[in-house]
Amino acid sequence: MNLSFDTQIAKGYQSNSQIARLLTEHWVLNNSYCPSCGDNQLVEFENNRPVADFYCKQCREEFELKSKSGKLTNTISDGAYNTMIERINSDNNPNFFFLTYTKQWQVDNFMIVPKQFFTPEIIIKRNPLKDTAKRAGWTGCNIDISKVADSGKVFLVKESKIIQQEIVRETYQKTLFLRDKSKEAKGWILDILDCVQQIKKESFTLDEIYKFEEQLKSKHPENRFIKDKIRQQLQVLRDKGLIDFMGRGNYKKIIP
Repeated sequence: MNLSFDTQIAKGYQSNSQIARLLTEHWVLNNSYCPSCGDNQLVEFENNRPVADFYCKQCREEFELKSKSGKLTNTISDGAYNTMIERINSDNNPNFFFLTYTKQWQVDNFMIVPKQFFTPEIIIKRNPLKDTAKRAGWTGCNIDISKVADSGKVFLVKESKIIQQEIVRETYQKTLFLRDKSKEAKGWILDILDCVQQIKKESFTLDEIYKFEEQLKSKHPENRFIKDKIRQQLQVLRDKGLIDFMGRGNYKKIIP
């Protein structure tokens, strides 16, 4: 994997946004791979396809690319809010590549958030454009990746360091089971993952997770046995290799 963009292909272009899109897409096509099956050649969809930018010919996974100059931040700009919500709730919503690069046209971070981690909660609605704007009333959105569990942030490149492909595939595949879960079951697992992430240390206890009982009750008012549900979901996360059970109510995060 070469972390430098091929700037020669952008000669003659004047628009900074066009140059950035051309260079980043070209880099993904020539340097990335499918994190699901490991196929070394992604394919680009035809231009202006509304759902995704790339796909894998082998396993048919689809990917959309979001890129920006500078550091990887928690908030990433996206398009129309309603369109994004529709895509999240559809059967063919894509996975998202997030790529950041330096002023020297070098890749700094390249990360994928698998589609099973996209929920309406991570999509932040922006204010509509003012009446004086060319597209008055149009409402965009931002993606808040701070609300995505660490296991849903799979780095292929992190702070200019290339991550081994075997590690990328293993991390990616660990959470594919979520795609087979019902909306309710997936929601519970993601909520408990979020609680685990809010504990800012590697090891944690069952009592520390119980402190999120009221927060979980507000999200799942129909459930009268929150603590039972917490224990059940922690067992799921343990069985799927996302956390370790250390005994006597003690757990440890498995860092991707």
